[in-house]
Amino acid sequence: MNVKILELISGAQKATGLTVIIDVFRAFSTACYVVNNGAERIIPVGDIDSAYDIKRSNPSYVLIGERKGMKPPNFDHGNSPAQIEHESFDKKTVIQTTSAGTQGIDQAKKADQIITGSFVNAGAIVKYINSQNPKTVSLVAMGSAGIHIEDEDTLCAKYIKNELEGKMNDFKQIVDHLRGYRSAQKFFDDTKEWAPARDFDLCMTVNKFNFVLKVQKEIKYSYLKKIDV
Repeated sequence: MNVKILELISGAQKATGLTVIIDVFRAFSTACYVVNNGAERIIPVGDIDSAYDIKRSNPSYVLIGERKGMKPPNFDHGNSPAQIEHESFDKKTVIQTTSAGTQGIDQAKKADQIITGSFVNAGAIVKYINSQNPKTVSLVAMGSAGIHIEDEDTLCAKYIKNELEGKMNDFKQIVDHLRGYRSAQKFFDDTKEWAPARDFDLCMTVNKFNFVLKVQKEIKYSYLKKIDV
């Protein structure tokens, strides 16, 4: 198994084999909480206008996501796991569009299959990859807006790679580092209501969920399917 770490939109475009699109703060952490709260499927969308179009055509769908971290106009929810932690999505279809994570899915056109990546289901990701035993694994750290490298996604990629290769991880060290890292400071800024402090803890709860979210392609939309492992 050849495991490679790629970064940003350009990395997603180069990704081959079983591809993991990683967005820790916060898209694919939030997606796991949404699915755990009952969502039937999530439609990941790169282009925000397309997300609005899908919502207009399907008013019962729930529209979530962000641009520049904040909830766009007329969205049902932003990109905060804390703000949807106790929200029921029972049997609902959710549309998700973000600045980094969903862009990576959209750009990973060479991938054989795509799953999402975050710490909250990292153990399940490792189990799933091992069960598939692919020749190539591409771990894509999406960073900020897919154009700036950020440590949370790169460290998540390294964490998964180490687990796959039987190497040690020090998760406490990762948490301690990220708590003081630039991309986490929004969570500790009281003026940024769109990034509650609890988001940090929810995104950094390792192995909380025992499922992966796999991109399933249909004629009309691709969607994230929950696969228990």
